[in-house]
Amino acid sequence: MIAPVEPRSHTLEMPFAAGRSFLKVDRISKSFSRGSATTEVLREVSLGIEKGEFVSIIGHSGCGKSTLLNLVAGLTQVSHGAILLEDHEVNAPGPERAVVFQNHSLLPWLTVYENVALAVDKVFGSRKPRAERRAWVMHNLELVQMAHAKDKRPAEISGGMKQRVGIARALSMEPKVLLLDEPFGALDALTRAHLQDSVMQIHARLGNTVIMITHDVDEAVLLSDRIVMMTNGPAATIGEILDVQLPRPRRRLELVAHPIYLAMREAVLKFLYERHAQPALLAAE
Repeated sequence: MIAPVEPRSHTLEMPFAAGRSFLKVDRISKSFSRGSATTEVLREVSLGIEKGEFVSIIGHSGCGKSTLLNLVAGLTQVSHGAILLEDHEVNAPGPERAVVFQNHSLLPWLTVYENVALAVDKVFGSRKPRAERRAWVMHNLELVQMAHAKDKRPAEISGGMKQRVGIARALSMEPKVLLLDEPFGALDALTRAHLQDSVMQIHARLGNTVIMITHDVDEAVLLSDRIVMMTNGPAATIGEILDVQLPRPRRRLELVAHPIYLAMREAVLKFLYERHAQPALLAAE
């Protein structure tokens, strides 16, 4: 058994000039305006993510987690600062950054196969012959254990299966960064656990870079290499980053009483509910 350790956490006060990150969020701020009113959602957020790293972003509702993910996806423009992927600025959506939302977003009139093929044809239509594209669609469905349902439509499969198809569609574009926006939040506990295990297996097999938004502390500790903890909004920023010192592969049942797992979990909970509790929670005490 690994001896208990104190969880390591740190704030991001230092610049990134000392080294280049695969993905670099460089002092970004984001504000939204409506009429004469302007709301600053994020302020001076800096984060470096290495290739193959699994990073979770956690915080209370309204802390700008999903806004940050949308900025990395290129779905929203930064107000100040820059986001760089392999030293190229991110300012628009692109297949190198695939997003899986909480809502699976499958097209209901297409089959499981056709939903994934749509993405494959869009990205690789001019680069891969048809037979190779077909094989690639099936490869990604097999990766998420959905090849058997390739001819079914979304209405004919469960919520967990729909999310598996959404993940297959995202992976089929061979993204450099996989962005997960609370992908398991609408699922029941058992289905969520199965999908979390599947994502761990896929990450171990592919070594892809993953950023996941979550409200679930246990999920963050189980899946992540690092957990980015956001302060409360408005004008939210990164409060602390926790290095998850659990070896891989990780097995859920073996971690339930593991001292490192419990220490990591406690560190996140203390950040969220002691140092950065929401005002409504404090008022209720």
